[in-house]
Amino acid sequence: MPLTDHLETEADLDACLAAPSAADIDMCRRLEGDVLVLGAAGKMGPSLVLRIARAMSAAGTRRRVIAASRFSIPSSRQALDDAGATTIAVDLLDPSSVDALPDSSSVLFLAGRKFGSTDNTSLTWATNTIVPANVARRFATSRIVAFSTGNVYPFVPVSSRGSVESDAPAPRGEYAQSCLGRERVFEYYSREHGTPTLLFRLNYAVDLRYGVLVDIARAVKNGRQVDRTVSHFNAIWQGDANSYALRALDGCASPPRVINVTGAETLSVTDVAEFFGRRFGKRPEFRGQPAGEALLSDARACHEWLGLPTVSAAELMDAVASWLDRGGRTLDKPTHFETADGKF
Repeated sequence: MPLTDHLETEADLDACLAAPSAADIDMCRRLEGDVLVLGAAGKMGPSLVLRIARAMSAAGTRRRVIAASRFSIPSSRQALDDAGATTIAVDLLDPSSVDALPDSSSVLFLAGRKFGSTDNTSLTWATNTIVPANVARRFATSRIVAFSTGNVYPFVPVSSRGSVESDAPAPRGEYAQSCLGRERVFEYYSREHGTPTLLFRLNYAVDLRYGVLVDIARAVKNGRQVDRTVSHFNAIWQGDANSYALRALDGCASPPRVINVTGAETLSVTDVAEFFGRRFGKRPEFRGQPAGEALLSDARACHEWLGLPTVSAAELMDAVASWLDRGGRTLDKPTHFETADGKF
């Protein structure tokens, strides 16, 4: 069923993002213990927690999904409690707070810092390296899916399929460097303690309230220039990324396995802007000259293992346009996909 057929309200959108697939439910039937989601109050965390909770319910399992975060916004915690998750307030920079977390056989690590990273680089590094050390030490006997990013790769020609998992990292800027630091910390503990780990290199998850497609669509709709210096990108429906994250627990290994997670298509900023221009009756305005290279990831290994995304780029673009046409709320959290110097 196309997204545009059933996403009229935010409640519809949240329900769609959290709806488990048959594969998710099967995964939950095979779980041997509780699942702990760290960083559960971020952009992806709530829908991932809800998806797992609903998959567990459908699977008839007694396992818990535990959502841990600072929960600075109480309403975000209440929604997870109401859905049957177990919520815990935690400061992941505080080792004693991490040590107090309950034992969990499976950990999904979503915590991290990106935006504003150039304003407080020390906090960025602490969040992206010290927090993983606290978590990896505490959960040395668990399996861990650690969210990372395609930003650890070098820019590649836009004519290529993108970086593959065996390519050497070459992070540009302190944010991306700290993300590679996060990976190296998890790798160290995995090698030292045999912790089964998977590094989940995600490129631009999108729901209808945020993401690269939303950034471009809003710019076109509001008559702002679209920067096409970084002229191509990858994107994936957040619901598909959620499903991959849960099922990636099956692929954890020591030393860590690395997997690129994004959509099947390489998207052109110009083509996407022109699509939204046609939908909104606006002529897109551009700035910048295409540099001929971009951060792109080849996710074929993920798709061969876990299946192709269920939502195509074309369907997602149509859903974003429809959402904005009806005045759907956006989060005003730009991706800064056009950033070429690594300064976010």
